[in-house]
Amino acid sequence: MRKLVILALAATSLLAAACNTIEGAGKDVKAAGTAVEKTAKDAK
Repeated sequence: MRKLVILALAATSLLAAACNTIEGAGKDVKAAGTAVEKTAKDAK
């Protein structure tokens, strides 16, 4: 039973870290898209 609790805690920690990583990646992609959009507007 103790091993199961430890395994569940480890899995929860990994999932939480993955969510933060995906959120950060999404922000980076959004920032890059905004930069491209601004450059395109400036080129007009």
